[in-house]
Amino acid sequence: MLALRLTRGSHPLVLLRRLFVTAAAAGTGFLLLSTVGHAAAHPDSAGDSLVRLLWCAAPLAATAQLAASVARTDPAARLHRGMAAAGLGPLRLALLAGASTALSGLFGVLLSLFVFLRLRGDLGGSPSPAAGKAGFDADLLGTGHPLPLVGALMLLSAVPLTAAATTAVALRPRSADTSPAPEAPAEAANPSGLPWGMALTAAGLAVEAYASRGTVTSAGLLPLPGRLVGSPPGVLGGWTLSALGLVLAGPGLVHLCGRLLCAGRPGALRLLSGRVLQQESRRLGRPLGVLCAVASATYAAVTVYETAPVRPYGPLTAIGAAVVLASVTACALTAALESRSARAHTTAALRRLGATSSALRRTAALRALAVALVLGPLTWAVAEMATLPLVH
Repeated sequence: MLALRLTRGSHPLVLLRRLFVTAAAAGTGFLLLSTVGHAAAHPDSAGDSLVRLLWCAAPLAATAQLAASVARTDPAARLHRGMAAAGLGPLRLALLAGASTALSGLFGVLLSLFVFLRLRGDLGGSPSPAAGKAGFDADLLGTGHPLPLVGALMLLSAVPLTAAATTAVALRPRSADTSPAPEAPAEAANPSGLPWGMALTAAGLAVEAYASRGTVTSAGLLPLPGRLVGSPPGVLGGWTLSALGLVLAGPGLVHLCGRLLCAGRPGALRLLSGRVLQQESRRLGRPLGVLCAVASATYAAVTVYETAPVRPYGPLTAIGAAVVLASVTACALTAALESRSARAHTTAALRRLGATSSALRRTAALRALAVALVLGPLTWAVAEMATLPLVH
């Protein structure tokens, strides 16, 4: 009840961010329901249904990451003193954030269930004509076959529960002291995860090359990204390893960008930009690493689409891609806003020392340019190496 009251009394911008979580949960829930519909229509193709279910892991993870990112920037999560006076310590505050996230996810999956049943015609009447116009044929939705409602509800519950658990873990108390810890100096961020992340990315590319040996066929089995000769779970495993490698290497890469800006004899703008990147490498690195992983996968998917003899994608691909792309982009922007908020005192001190607004904007543009120049070519190279075994 407290989580519902906090949700109702939130700022409109906070409600808008939570609405994004609801929309992502609705898209992920619809993908899970389509898997149940396919399994109901093809009881003898359990392997195909399992592969479809595996492809839902990426939207589910993106939704959970978005939920945790939104909860971390929620103003209620920073009201430690007021919540402590009300009897809510750090642990209960994390559980409250998880409950609020679960509430947003629950609204989303219920919306997806309503839309799915409406398209199938299970709410009375014939199947909706909008389903055919949008490309949702009877095979995708399992129209005409009874839907195991209990199994569908149990599968849908994974979306709010995963998002709530991720949020609670992300906001869990780090120590017994609830006061904010002093920021570590920039030198304390050693990019130790960079070599491990690159090694994991290389291992993922090797697994994908082994699992997808052959060429792309025209049999459209998977909603993402079509049937591949070899082992589709192996391809998914290789992409997962590569994505985890980029995520692990993200903080180190951002720290490397800051060091490159500070190399030589930097001026005031370069020095300030580089020090900020080194200081915020942990906060910005993970979301940017996820964004690079999704960007490389998107590039690979577009390449497969252009080289396949028959277009292997459908409306489910559009839903999954929209959920993942929107979620990881929103997480990266949220991390940037969180970093800006954390530097508010430093920015105010610089303004008191005479720094102009244009100079601060130039430092922000320089940071963005440095990150783009390092992460952009790396993402393109990983995507190119990932597509070689798929199209040749």
